[in-house]
Amino acid sequence: MKAAVIDSYGPPDVVRIAEVPRPEPKRGQVLVRVVATAVTAGDARIRGARFPRGFAPLARLALGLRRPRRPILGVVLSGVVEAAGPGAHRFRPGDEVCGMTGAALGAHAEFAAVSERRLAPKPGGVSHADAAAALFGGTTALHFLRDRAALTPGRTVLVNGASGAVGTSAVQLAKHLGAHVTAVTSARNAELVVGLGADRVIDYTSTPLEQLGERFDVVLDAVGNLPRASGMRLLTERGVLLLVVADLWDMVRARGRVKAGRPAPERAEDIEYLLGLVASGVLRPVVRELGGLGAIVDAYRLVDSGHKVGNLIVDVAPSGT
Repeated sequence: MKAAVIDSYGPPDVVRIAEVPRPEPKRGQVLVRVVATAVTAGDARIRGARFPRGFAPLARLALGLRRPRRPILGVVLSGVVEAAGPGAHRFRPGDEVCGMTGAALGAHAEFAAVSERRLAPKPGGVSHADAAAALFGGTTALHFLRDRAALTPGRTVLVNGASGAVGTSAVQLAKHLGAHVTAVTSARNAELVVGLGADRVIDYTSTPLEQLGERFDVVLDAVGNLPRASGMRLLTERGVLLLVVADLWDMVRARGRVKAGRPAPERAEDIEYLLGLVASGVLRPVVRELGGLGAIVDAYRLVDSGHKVGNLIVDVAPSGT
């Protein structure tokens, strides 16, 4: 099979398309023929070995000191079950599924072996591209807003970085949970986030958050450029600060009204919940589709530019194949 392979940490050009052996599904796994996969900020951090401050030594120990121990990156996929491994009974060949591979990575390929516990059925009315786009940002936003902040109707939410994968999901999920949402993004993305449900938009290029005189019940920083102290000043008396991208020191200090670390658990039930919202039109994934595995290099360039909007989806195989 073909896969996007990384032999060393570095810029997007370290990615090459190569023929590699097709994985064999182990116990409890199924082999998925990948139709669509996402290229995320998390993938780019691994590829470039650009980790939040303080995490570099730990990340390299986990991922590989001099080069990625797992050369095929990617954690999000949507596709069709090709075969089932021993003890896998939930899905059968031909089933359309989507899910996340976790620490196993491997989604940037024509086939991936995935635990059944990390997969959910893809609704018939949801495209593979939309299914893949809903997962990375969607599971993260859901975990922080619903599970960590216990968001309830009537509360006020500020989403910093509202036009990215996590931010576009956070705006929509906060509205779905009944919140009044203020979105922070650039002026060129204001129309987009208003269309997603934001009640108000702040252009960070003209209104620095440090100068904002308002207070919010929940502040979600999706990009990691809001200092902890500045975030705390934006909170109401019982407000909660959600640091989706936190350095090691902020993670160590996170307690009480500051929530950081503990990434989304990638549960099948959360994936099914998000896909249900997509199928019903409540959640609209923001998607830019790029064709073929070779487009992963261009996708990484877009991520590295800092101007990615929504989700970058690589169409590994046409939906009808």
